Formats: sequence, structure tokens, C-alpha cells
Amino acid sequence: MNLKSPKYVPGHDLIKGKSVLITAAAGAGIGFSAAIKAAEEGARAIVLSDIHEGRLSIAVGKLKQESGLAEVYGKIGNVVVEDDVRSLVDFAEENMGGVDILINNAGLGSSKLLMEMEDDEWNRVIDVTLNGTMRMTRYMMKVMKARGQGGVIVNNASVLGWRAQKEQAHYAAAKAGVMALTRCAALEAADFNVRINAVAPSIVLHPMLRKSASEELLAELEAKEAYGRAAEAWEVANVMMFLSSDYSSYMTGEIVPVSSQRS
Repeated sequence: MNLKSPKYVPGHDLIKGKSVLITAAAGAGIGFSAAIKAAEEGARAIVLSDIHEGRLSIAVGKLKQESGLAEVYGKIGNVVVEDDVRSLVDFAEENMGGVDILINNAGLGSSKLLMEMEDDEWNRVIDVTLNGTMRMTRYMMKVMKARGQGGVIVNNASVLGWRAQKEQAHYAAAKAGVMALTRCAALEAADFNVRINAVAPSIVLHPMLRKSASEELLAELEAKEAYGRAAEAWEVANVMMFLSSDYSSYMTGEIVPVSSQRS
């Protein structure tokens, strides 16, 4: 394989027969890539969630068409609203006969110097990225515990939870919080056979990043990667599938980098 221009890796039934709920899954980034990979890896049913109704409807139709999977559902949900979180999880539980795997992909970012940042911008990023992940994790843990059949939660963090980057104080703080949340929640969930891990991607070119970062910054970030390129969204989704599968049965509370940075 040429790691600077990788070929798409097909599925191997890593999560065959499992049901999957994915937040922020109606875009062109990691969430929808995770949905495609889940279908390829043998998922029996998938619920996609997003805040954009039109985009969600298109994503559901596209996933059904491309995967051939009949049991694909869409549910509008905003992770900053507790009632939405409960409604989303309850919908997925009812329509799929239980959620085996939750992928928390919802997040929000922007670029702004800390000295120029207003409280509302800081709070918005924290509320979606960290608090939203917490709300989904908290309620899903309760539901999985009550069902008594175990389960898996995979959170989307970022290498910025470890590494500094100018104009990213709010996003980095939120993602560092996701990492800490993952570790602490995993200790609680281990008591009822639920595993919680996270991926920490470096640079993945998707619409949100292109919107918030300049071409100069994107080129600078790509130059720091050993392969001289950003990750493909499906490369991150592959690691999510590994963490969702029984191949990672002894792993919980771990943060797995998806990165090729030189330093």
C-alpha cells in the first residue's frame, strides 16, 4: 500500500449483527464515513442523527442505496438539548431493538485568538463538543446498564487534546475534556460490561475544517504529517470500527491517535 495515496480498505464483518447509532452523521466527514464503514462491517441496523433535516434525509437515502442495508433510520437531534438526546437514544433503542454501539461524532470548531474570543463562542464549542458528548454518553450508559447486555461507546476526540495550536483554545479544551470524560466514564461502565474509548485524529479534510481554516494553515498542518497529507475520513472510521468490534475487547478508557505527525 502506498501510504501517501492509500486504496480504500473494504469491510471484514468486524461488527456483524450489531446495531449502531451515530451522531452528526449527515455531513461529508467522519460521521457519514463511519456509517458507510459500519454497513460494510456487517451492521444489521444503523441510526443516523444530525441537526440538519434535509441533509439527514439525503444521507439516509444515500446509505441505503450504497450499502443495500434496509434498516437505516434517520432522527433529528441536537446534542446540546437533553430532551433531544433522550428522544434520539429511545428512538434508536425502539427501532433497532437496542443500541449495541454508539459513536459520538458531534463537534463544533472555529478559529479565533483567545484574546479576541467572546464567551458565547467559547461556550458554543464547549457545549456541542464536550457537553454534547457527555449528554449522549451519560444517557446511553444508563440505557445499556438497564438492558444488561453490554455495549460499546466510541467518542471522537482530537490530537489537539494533547497538542497546542494557535486559535484553537476552545476546541482543544473541549477535546481534552472528551478524552478525560472517556477515561472516567469507562471506569464506571466497566461494571456493567460497556466499553468506552475514543479516537484522536490529527488533520482530516472535511467541510467544517475547510470552512474554519485558511489554505495556508491547511498546507502547514499537512506538511507536519509523515505522509504529507491529511487523513481520509474513512481511515478514521476504520479505527472507530476496530474500537467498536470484539477485536478491542480488552480496551476501555483508551484514546487512540489516528495520526502520522512527525513530532
